[in-house]
Amino acid sequence: MRLRTLPTATALAVLFSSAALTAVPAHADSSRPVAVQDTDDMVVDGVHQRVFLADRSAGQVLVTDYTGRTVATLTGLPQVRDLDLSPDSGTLYAAVQGADRIVAYDTATLTRTAEYPTGDKTEPSRVAYADGKLWFGYGDQWDSGLGVVDPTTETPTVTLDLAAGHDFAGPPKLYADPDNPGTLLALDAGISSGPIIVYDISTGTPAIRVTANKGGFYRDAALTPDGQNVVVAGPGIRALTEYRLSDLAEVRTFPVPSEPETVDVAPDGTVAATVLDTDNTGDTYIFGSDPTRPANVRNLTSSWMPWGGHSTSWTADGAKLLVMTGAEMYIVDEPRKYAPTLTVTAPYTATRAKPLTVKGSLKSALPLPAGTPLQVTRTDLDSPNGKSLGTKTLGANGAFSFADTPPAGAQVTYRVTYAGDATHAPASGSAVVQVSRALPALSLNNNGKVYSYGADVKFTAHLGTTYKNRKVEIWADPAGDDKPEKLVKSGTVNSSGNLSATLDLRRDTKVIARFRGDARYSSRAVVVNVGTKVKVSTAVSGHYKTKSTWGHTYHFFRKTKNPVFTTTMTAYPGRKQGLEFQIYYNGVWYDGGSEYFPLSSSGVSKVTLTGPHETGWRMRVRSKYVDDISGDTVNSTTYGAWKYFTFTK
Repeated sequence: MRLRTLPTATALAVLFSSAALTAVPAHADSSRPVAVQDTDDMVVDGVHQRVFLADRSAGQVLVTDYTGRTVATLTGLPQVRDLDLSPDSGTLYAAVQGADRIVAYDTATLTRTAEYPTGDKTEPSRVAYADGKLWFGYGDQWDSGLGVVDPTTETPTVTLDLAAGHDFAGPPKLYADPDNPGTLLALDAGISSGPIIVYDISTGTPAIRVTANKGGFYRDAALTPDGQNVVVAGPGIRALTEYRLSDLAEVRTFPVPSEPETVDVAPDGTVAATVLDTDNTGDTYIFGSDPTRPANVRNLTSSWMPWGGHSTSWTADGAKLLVMTGAEMYIVDEPRKYAPTLTVTAPYTATRAKPLTVKGSLKSALPLPAGTPLQVTRTDLDSPNGKSLGTKTLGANGAFSFADTPPAGAQVTYRVTYAGDATHAPASGSAVVQVSRALPALSLNNNGKVYSYGADVKFTAHLGTTYKNRKVEIWADPAGDDKPEKLVKSGTVNSSGNLSATLDLRRDTKVIARFRGDARYSSRAVVVNVGTKVKVSTAVSGHYKTKSTWGHTYHFFRKTKNPVFTTTMTAYPGRKQGLEFQIYYNGVWYDGGSEYFPLSSSGVSKVTLTGPHETGWRMRVRSKYVDDISGDTVNSTTYGAWKYFTFTK
């Protein structure tokens, strides 16, 4: 058996603590990942409030508390398959198929206390403690049988081949209960013709008391609290059936929509089972003692893979249901309460200050009556912590509807909550509506202007009418990947709706004014782009004199002397300066060619004009930065001042 009755003192303590908790609001179902590869068996120890999970693939038993938190790991158990507890929950027994033995642990200290070899290549895979002995199923397919270990003798003895004439198609699944001594239940689960067998073990030698073929392929089973009946999951689809052990007559059939996988029975007789839920409509079914009530259905996981071994168990007091799905433990806090589904729908978009309709439904396998109260909360920019819209009531067929006029725009959430009652768990749902907001007027000056390098420029953002928020931000994003966007100023606009900030411009810059919005006006941003020139100068050297003539200052060079033009320009990685020449003829300056020269890391470039040089001609030169052609795009095109020169003899 998978569940043990608590000692009287412990049971009373649990009873009183449960009564004290009835006034506390119900907790939602929860889950926790656990460190198992698969779960062949699950046993609950009510005395120490621990859960034992047999993990055949990992060769270990994982020990957790009722929340799925790992307490310990019992290792060195190759292919451990089945677990059982002594009636006082003091000892855990594990059938270790890969080691041909049954291993015992003290449940208080979690230390190994005994090992019972069952014989070479017996491969025990099922175990049940009954009448002071360890009964086990062993072998493989038709070479399977029933054996027993008597741990009470000075040298524990092992007896095999106790099937009393039955030929098992596989190791039998075994169940026993101290409230029904002298009885051992065996399920020949591996074949369609496999029966359910009730053994009389009162003499120490099993004798078949009653046997019946109920379809074979039994997935799981659990004894009722008095040990007189068994609920069997399988065979086939929709087969979850309770049988009386005295004659294996059918007592009750539990309606499930698909193939049952696991089952367990609580101390009060409540039956929980999982099914192969291929349609993702509900995987866990709970049946109370009243057969007229519908099943209580929960959908704990979207997976529809087979559940494996016995992986569903009630806690010893029956207050919680623990369900293993793969490597996840689900904890159902109030399993006897029906879990309603509350859905809420609303328009995807709506107009602020105009009425809209919110609809929904509250559905449960045990329907809720019209008039059931629902609490509604609206959350928006004006009420970020939620504003109660009062109580709405459930209408016919579990539907509800109400109207509301949202005072604030942007995202508005309507949350509908059902508090639950004595038979129903709480439920809630929500819907989100995108409510329109007006677009505020927002502007920023200086768009498209170009400024000198290092100019201090005042930018003014103007904000039009809004609701409550009067704050504006001014951001600057200089050209170049090395200069990220930064906040220049943030503040409340003045009485004229203006906020100003001064920028020291050294690169082309994108300036952004941002309004973050409020409950009635949407957020908005405007962008202006301003250019910034480079700082550039050209120095001339090698001349023998300068003279103001022809309307400019000219540099005079001997025709044997090569002029040197030194350009200083704002530095930037990879930047080049363009040197442009012109010559004067008949009253017009003509292009004499240009060439680009790299700048040093400090922004300096020296160019020598080599000869031969002809005398009598008037010439000029200037340095320039041309956006992109000069090697980068972080500044606006800039032309330096012309430098005039001529050659003499």
